[in-house]
Amino acid sequence: MSADLFPGFASHWIDTDEGRIFARSGGDPRAEPLLLLHGFPQSHLMWARMAGELAKRFHVVAMDLRGYGWSSAPRSTNGETYNKRAMGEDVVHVMQNLGHVRFRIVGHDRGARLGYRLALDHPGRVEKLALLDILPTIEVWRNIRAGTTPAAHWAFLSQPDPVPETEIVRIGANSYFEGLMQAWTQDHSLRAFSVAALSEYRNAWGDTSRIHAFCEDYRAGAQQDLAARRTIEAPVCVLSGSFFLTAGPRPAFDVWRETFAPKAIGAQINSGHFLAEENAPDTLTALLAFL
Repeated sequence: MSADLFPGFASHWIDTDEGRIFARSGGDPRAEPLLLLHGFPQSHLMWARMAGELAKRFHVVAMDLRGYGWSSAPRSTNGETYNKRAMGEDVVHVMQNLGHVRFRIVGHDRGARLGYRLALDHPGRVEKLALLDILPTIEVWRNIRAGTTPAAHWAFLSQPDPVPETEIVRIGANSYFEGLMQAWTQDHSLRAFSVAALSEYRNAWGDTSRIHAFCEDYRAGAQQDLAARRTIEAPVCVLSGSFFLTAGPRPAFDVWRETFAPKAIGAQINSGHFLAEENAPDTLTALLAFL
């Protein structure tokens, strides 16, 4: 394990009905709790450049989502085990196990999708929510079907099992996932990612059970709904990179205000998709101002 990336943080293995969730925690346990949720195809290690600074003000918890990193990757059919409502129960279980009923959330990519689903399902638990570089899932699929956004990996990964799983193994997991990560960075390279983090990302996606989990995550996302047009009660901050999502038909901030977060505030970070690794200083500044 890459404990050196989180000096002073404790490691936890927390049992749930679907397996074990790995998490790290750091900072004063009496401080306000802050949960960090990573994105695809990464793990909690994406927060390494910011976690220590955040832990000076908060009790920080960084967990690996179900199917990612060092957490269990249960077998699933048609996305059932990886829908965001089910994965939200992992979050509730982990945070309660660590003594937290209410907490702030910062989520990136798939973790941000989990964060806003949790804020809709458990409004009493989420005090503040920061969403890094995502549009609402239903908006992404609407744009794909309208032809205004390329289908890319969304349509590919959500195909029926085992179509994408087999193709990724044929291509080579490193080639496929690193190709996506390079395409989504501002300079189209892997220079933003630490050697240690990249090594762990490769170890995880080299496991076919995790490739299956990634695909199930996207299959589940293809079936999500508008949550009965409910809106998020907690204060919301939307941070987006200077390209990627903003290349769509509407800015991310506008979409959130028109859908789930009508009172959201937001900012753009000079970065590609991976804000916390490509531009940790500016991302940290924006988050601390909000949190």
